[in-house]
Amino acid sequence: MSIVVEGLQKNYGAQKAVNNISFSINKGEIVGFLGPNGAGKSTTMKMITGYIPSDAGKAIVCGTDVSIDPVFVKKKIGYLPEANPLYLDMYVREYLEFIAGVHEIKDKKKAIEDVIVLTGLTIESKKKISQLSKGYKQRVGLAAALIHDPEVLILDEPTSGLDPNQIIEIRNVIKAQGKNKTVLFSSHILQEVEAICDRVIIIHKGQIVADDQLKNLQKKKSNQFQVRVSFQEKVDIGLMQHLPVVVSVNRISENDFLIATKDPDVVRKQLLELTIANNLNIISLQTESHSLEDVFRELTK
Repeated sequence: MSIVVEGLQKNYGAQKAVNNISFSINKGEIVGFLGPNGAGKSTTMKMITGYIPSDAGKAIVCGTDVSIDPVFVKKKIGYLPEANPLYLDMYVREYLEFIAGVHEIKDKKKAIEDVIVLTGLTIESKKKISQLSKGYKQRVGLAAALIHDPEVLILDEPTSGLDPNQIIEIRNVIKAQGKNKTVLFSSHILQEVEAICDRVIIIHKGQIVADDQLKNLQKKKSNQFQVRVSFQEKVDIGLMQHLPVVVSVNRISENDFLIATKDPDVVRKQLLELTIANNLNIISLQTESHSLEDVFRELTK
């Protein structure tokens, strides 16, 4: 396991910001870490990186307890915090050279060039950081997190401030890094999590309320599925409302319907039988998963 969290806890006065949470992440996994504002995401990430100490429990990175050898752990981690602290008076290359020096990288010039290309900083690489847009400052932070080729990436809102094109570029960078690294990242853009992650951890009020593969979470929501059907003809909604395993039917248009059911396979079969019995024609028939937004709202409302 690249990351192991066991009974981690952090208190701020009487408030339990992180309340006895546990999870583990394997190498090659890209895991989305989600939760409402104040749920404990950033606090958890800071404890894993050794940025702040825990009050109880432990975080283990690459086999080493963060509290026992924080320097070793920091060498293994690439961390992009939500605030993304940068030296604004430095030039981009100057800053990356400084970070490379901190990590004692032998071939600093190659490492800097590689990470500039990787994060799409080439056209802005000769500017002062203060002259960059928020999106490019975010890229500099990501470059600093990647420059020493860490085994573990912890990214707190990595696409914050990026435009849609930049988001896609950074998404591709994260997906590529996830092939041989462990990636834990948080985001409020749930579509990004759906596009990048196979697994999601959701934290709410300091406690983990979900930890599963994304596809499983979408299936588990209320144990219901949605079947969307489009007919060539105008159809009476009552024909579908009386099917045995149908929970509800919503009309989208004269010919299109969204059916809620606990057994989509049976509904699909019944719909085909219905078309034969009533001389109807189906144009399209598909099962739709619940969105991550649906799952998130149900677990954190």
